[in-house]
Amino acid sequence: MNLVTFNPFRTIGIPGIDYIKPEAMFQERQKITNADLCLFPENWQVTSLVYGFKKPIFPSIESIQLGYSKIEMTRALWAVCPDNVPNTMIVGSSNAMVQKIIESFSFPFIAKTVRSSMGQGVFFIENEQQLHAYADSHEVLYIQEYIESDRDLRLCVIGDRVVNSYWRINESGFRNNIAQGGAISFKAIPPEAVALVEQVARALNINHAGFDVLVAKNRFYILEFNVLFGNQGFHEQGLHPESFIYEAIKKSATDI
Repeated sequence: MNLVTFNPFRTIGIPGIDYIKPEAMFQERQKITNADLCLFPENWQVTSLVYGFKKPIFPSIESIQLGYSKIEMTRALWAVCPDNVPNTMIVGSSNAMVQKIIESFSFPFIAKTVRSSMGQGVFFIENEQQLHAYADSHEVLYIQEYIESDRDLRLCVIGDRVVNSYWRINESGFRNNIAQGGAISFKAIPPEAVALVEQVARALNINHAGFDVLVAKNRFYILEFNVLFGNQGFHEQGLHPESFIYEAIKKSATDI
């Protein structure tokens, strides 16, 4: 296969691959035209590659576009697994909407920035003053119920299956992200959670993402998924995500 990547760090070790800087995409038209597959484009490149160059991409266009915005991601999850999404409100930042949030949620709750990752852009709102401060700095308010837990699951999908899964544990705060100090455990991963994530990934055509799943109240809650997830959980098990990527690429080419 003739492969082009826009992110060399995600594709180290994959054979037959040529690196193009994202900003040089239109200067490298011939390489793109000749490519069988374009890997890891940035969000702004996707429409040009798919609709203009007519190129297949990896991750899928659904992975990249849904993963880019928590709003679109949550709406997609509402469509395919509404019972597995925490109570969430997405509204504008007017005083009327702030009042609606106060009437609809009990303190504390979680507020998020629409585009963020690695546990950043997440706020623990304990009172009206903190809510107003969050609303003053955000045009769109993303509010989610707070479900108390000292851990969540990270389930990594590459291709059509979960290839790595682990608990992220943090007893000192409300963020379990490894980047925010969370610890990793590979013990006792619920197979039902794996099955749920694989079902949702297939329904949305997500083929490269780290799903964050909370286990509480006898239910699995999908908090979000990140297309460019961290690799520490792979490295601690001696796994190489690029090998799973190459396996998925070859399988996809065989299925066409």
